Amino acid sequence: MYTKKEKILVIGAGFVGAALTYHLSKQNKNVTLIESNVGAASEATEKSFAWINPAGRVFGNSRPLYDAVLDEYHALEKELPDLNVNWHGALTWGVSANMEESHVHRLNRDQIIELEPNLKEYPDEAIFAHKEGALDPVFATNLFIKKAEENGATVLFNSKAIQIIKEGSKVVGVQTSDCFIEADIIVLAAGTAVPELCRPLGIEVPVAPSPCILIRMNSKEKLIHSLISNQQFEARQPTSDTLLAAEDYIDESEENGPEAVGKRAFETLRHSLKGGENLTLESIRVGMRPMPADGYPIVGFHDQIQGLYLAVMHAAIALAPFVSRLAAKEINENVQMDDLNSWRLSRFSV
Repeated sequence: MYTKKEKILVIGAGFVGAALTYHLSKQNKNVTLIESNVGAASEATEKSFAWINPAGRVFGNSRPLYDAVLDEYHALEKELPDLNVNWHGALTWGVSANMEESHVHRLNRDQIIELEPNLKEYPDEAIFAHKEGALDPVFATNLFIKKAEENGATVLFNSKAIQIIKEGSKVVGVQTSDCFIEADIIVLAAGTAVPELCRPLGIEVPVAPSPCILIRMNSKEKLIHSLISNQQFEARQPTSDTLLAAEDYIDESEENGPEAVGKRAFETLRHSLKGGENLTLESIRVGMRPMPADGYPIVGFHDQIQGLYLAVMHAAIALAPFVSRLAAKEINENVQMDDLNSWRLSRFSV
């Protein structure tokens, strides 16, 4: 059985890796987090729309884990009061929504106008998930890391994992860009880099980059009060002077590349909102989300390589707090959490 003296190394200081490091550090002070970039949340996390949304098409044994998302966040807020989740709700129309959710109900036109008075056009009906919200993913990631360090964890930036080293069937450490770090347990939370790190070990991890576009705009006033998702745009306003929009990546062509898609989204919002003419475009950025082949997380110890733990997931912002707590329990206490059994890597070899 694992003891608290075992050295745990987490690779990747995005939202998932930071949440895992925080939960691991609550029981084990011998935890190290390494990140190839100069700071945390520098890859997909930084470009995340950060919608805490447990709804959608979820099959089989996964439904209870998605149902636990909101309760987990509320528990985490009590633990970390500075987390600062904005529970503004999500308003959708013209796109698929799950009406089976207990926190979802229909709004008529007058109710929509009351909730969002700055829209220029209104549907006759919309669905409002009043318990959903969003957060600042970069701030939250750094908060996890700060608390982990207070618990005794070590955090190393500018330290790129080059190769996982094993002796026989057990991991012994990681060769980084500047040194060798000994470890009894290696947690792979490096997103799209996980397949590359696993391949030399003879492990195929079916995870591919899934690009998304985040458009950041400057605003002179609060134009959007909830999170709005429809066929024209998906947007939220975290502060009175910042508005965010999310768009699907199409390709790299001049007509449909990220820059063109982002500018179209910007123009759509300028023309869809009262006061939208005062919006100014700040940035258009592409994030590479790690997408498992079947869309569900890959979490757990590898069956053949002792001490190797995988933690890859989408949607990370919604799932990471809950999954990381369960994963930390598996790692720290050498137990198997039944809730995670449907998300093991082994499901792809069946």
